[in-house]
Amino acid sequence: MKKQVKFMCTAFRDGFQSVYGARVFTKDFMPAVAAAREAGITHFEAGGGARFQSLYFYSNEDAFEMMDEFRKVAGPDADLQTLSRGVNVVGLDSQPRDVIKLHAKLFKKHGISTIRNFDALNDVNNLIDSGKAIVDAGLRHEVVVTMMSLPPNTVGAHDPDFYEATLKQIMDAGIEFQSVCFKDASGTSTPAYVHETIKRARKLLGKDMNIVFHSHDTAGVCIQQYVSALDAGANQVDLSMMPVSGGTCQPDIITMWHALRNTDYDLGIDIKKIREAEAVFQDCMKDYIVPPEAMTVNPEIPFSPLPGGALTANTQMLRDNNMMDKYPAIVEAMAETVAKGGYGTSVTPVSQFYFQQAFNNVMFGPWKKIAEGYGKMVLGYFGKTPVAPDPEVVKACAEQLKLEPTTKKVVDINDADPKKGVAVAKAMLEKEGLPLTDENIFIAASCKEKGILYLTGKAQVNGIYKIDREEEAAKKKGEYTVTVNGKAYGIKLGKDNATVNGVSYPLNVGFGIDQKAIDATQSVASQAPAAAAAVAPSHEAVSVKAPMPGLVLRIEVKEGQKVAKNQKVMVMEAMKMENEIFAPCDGVVTKICVSQGQQMQSDDELLVIA
Repeated sequence: MKKQVKFMCTAFRDGFQSVYGARVFTKDFMPAVAAAREAGITHFEAGGGARFQSLYFYSNEDAFEMMDEFRKVAGPDADLQTLSRGVNVVGLDSQPRDVIKLHAKLFKKHGISTIRNFDALNDVNNLIDSGKAIVDAGLRHEVVVTMMSLPPNTVGAHDPDFYEATLKQIMDAGIEFQSVCFKDASGTSTPAYVHETIKRARKLLGKDMNIVFHSHDTAGVCIQQYVSALDAGANQVDLSMMPVSGGTCQPDIITMWHALRNTDYDLGIDIKKIREAEAVFQDCMKDYIVPPEAMTVNPEIPFSPLPGGALTANTQMLRDNNMMDKYPAIVEAMAETVAKGGYGTSVTPVSQFYFQQAFNNVMFGPWKKIAEGYGKMVLGYFGKTPVAPDPEVVKACAEQLKLEPTTKKVVDINDADPKKGVAVAKAMLEKEGLPLTDENIFIAASCKEKGILYLTGKAQVNGIYKIDREEEAAKKKGEYTVTVNGKAYGIKLGKDNATVNGVSYPLNVGFGIDQKAIDATQSVASQAPAAAAAVAPSHEAVSVKAPMPGLVLRIEVKEGQKVAKNQKVMVMEAMKMENEIFAPCDGVVTKICVSQGQQMQSDDELLVIA
């Protein structure tokens, strides 16, 4: 008799994060959830991780409403699972106990039945309070040991001894759990280490405990990892569906079914129905643009372990900011940030910290600008790293962030932090006149200013890479509406003419800017003194420009306000990092050129001081 292999379908959470940077509209994929249900799938990853913040940051949707809809479509008996980052819950920053408890309470309220709970540093202290909150809320707790492979010739963590010791610490801490997952977000663990780790875990946990192995195919060894895990005693794996399977994602259900043919294992599926469900899913996602790096095996990943879920999230942010050309150098620089950062597992939030610091090292020079998350991790504010970070990096982090290293428990630090917690979130809501619901409180606590932008209706859809069918049809017809100086023109482009508001004109398009031709045809009216005076700035005015692409997060001054040189006037966000903008001189703010939530490019004008 064949051994039944359980699986969770990760397509609608990890799949979205690993391909689209988690930027997907709810209405677009719900028909695929219904199709998967009809195909007999009963265990879904339905939210959490980046699929919480991303809905507010990019999709302008409510994550709680998405979970409610997921439960409605998947049915009352489906096991809906979300991903939680220990004391960070569903954000990059860690939280105090009251927010951790609120997270579990709300996810239970909105239809979730299981929470997979991990800590990227494998600091068991970060799993105690988060795990208790999950169990107390009446949810099934799947505790996690996070895995990756160290680069060649490095030792000290991430081997079977290290994972066995972590599991023993979880058990000794008295954390209640109903399932254990070994999670390799970068897909870099060697199959031999996977086999040995699962074998030891089965011995420790006994024959009845549910043991899950999770990985990605980014490094090209995922199927071999999965078979090694099953041979060693795992009884569940995570699988995805086209078009979000393979590459940076989990293997496809069909691929795993094929790998297990003629073996003693069976997924227990109707392959015909699964194929039909995948066809529905592919049709649902046909307008989403798949970044090429999401579908490939990358042989460099074992040396710079960038997880599938973080890889495309970061490349999409680079695309948002027109900096995709920096990607190869950032990946190359990431190896050093991992090695000198203490070998925390490369999974969110730590993978994001590694990438942010690599980004800064490329943009500003090695270790010249410490990313806040990376610096706090190195200094102990996210927990204890598996090995001690590089002393020189610790020194640089302490000096730049003006923080001393700590060994205090993370939740204790956060409970004492006056800038965190439910009370702070309530104050943010009250300031904007927003209702003090539990949902709003959690959105404010986990998403901060961007959450408030959403709740006040100021957020906009941005960074969703979809083909616009109407736009494509208009392009084929050569039809456009162009608004210049507030006036709209209907333009239809032909081969050698342009029809503007019904009047046809000869047309010739040349590449580049031919300034001589422009000067020769420029009208006298455009050179009139009155027009020139209207656009000529005062000789005393100083324009403050964006130092790099990013989102306007906070505007700290008002028009007419006096400012001093080096006073903070604005905060921009790029790559999930805040960048403060300072006044270059004394003066008065005569013009603010941007609004909160606006996406800017390098050298765009932000404000004027005179």
